[in-house]
Amino acid sequence: MLLRQMKYFAAVVECRSFTEAAAQCYISQSAISQQIQTLERELGAELIHRENRRFTLTPIGEYFYARSKTILEQVDELVCETKRLAADSELQLRIGYLRCYSGMELHQAIAEFSKRYPEVAINIVGGTHEELYDLLRQGGVDIILSDQRRAFSDTYVNYELMRSRCFVELSQHHPLSGQDCVSLAQLKRTPCILISSKQQQDTEQAYYQNTLGFGGSYLFADNLEEGRLMAASNRGFLPVESVGTLPPTTAAVRRLPVVQDGQPLTRNYCAFWRKDRTNYYIEEFAEILYALLHRDNPDG
Repeated sequence: MLLRQMKYFAAVVECRSFTEAAAQCYISQSAISQQIQTLERELGAELIHRENRRFTLTPIGEYFYARSKTILEQVDELVCETKRLAADSELQLRIGYLRCYSGMELHQAIAEFSKRYPEVAINIVGGTHEELYDLLRQGGVDIILSDQRRAFSDTYVNYELMRSRCFVELSQHHPLSGQDCVSLAQLKRTPCILISSKQQQDTEQAYYQNTLGFGGSYLFADNLEEGRLMAASNRGFLPVESVGTLPPTTAAVRRLPVVQDGQPLTRNYCAFWRKDRTNYYIEEFAEILYALLHRDNPDG
């Protein structure tokens, strides 16, 4: 059965005229009639009951038309998406991640994705929460990995990755380094080191101070390595989240879980992408990362 015959049949039904359908499909009336008759012979069923110059759909014809419409719409979507991908000079997946993120699973997910889909070029950019959302809104990235700071929006796919515990890294010479955990109240007497661009420092400080409850003063580092060196030199503490497997600390640094009112402080981490730009590669990368994050704790 040819897809073209299904299109001719749908055109006849929608135009309710062989003549108009033939004009719409740029073929002769006799040709479109022959194509539909060939279709009926192949199916072994009468789709259109002809009577003089009028016709009606048979019950089988009604069924075939309804299913054909669905298939034709799916084919049109497939063609449009394929043309869009082909228009690019190369297939690519643009990933945005928090510049304070240090979990190993992101690296593993990128390596696994590249192994499965070597034809896709991966571009990666780091940023603060707000910088990543601006990139996503403006089409600068395809998917971002970020913490949840606001209610989920219907504009995006909100793919929850995991609920992670909050930790801090501080110098082994800090008075709190000998504890098994540290409270928000205890941390208020030590400067908080945040990873942020200069433009986003006020926004990041406001979130950590007003939403998470980190008080006291603040210092800023341009990248994670600089922040860790500042913590090692006992200038302050560096907040980190256990989104996956964190790299081991050096001998100069202790990593302690943060508690609030005796309970672990946690945050929700997600992958976000725009619903109107979703595609197979975005979904596949998100699933690979999720599987890696939960491989040792399927229920966590």
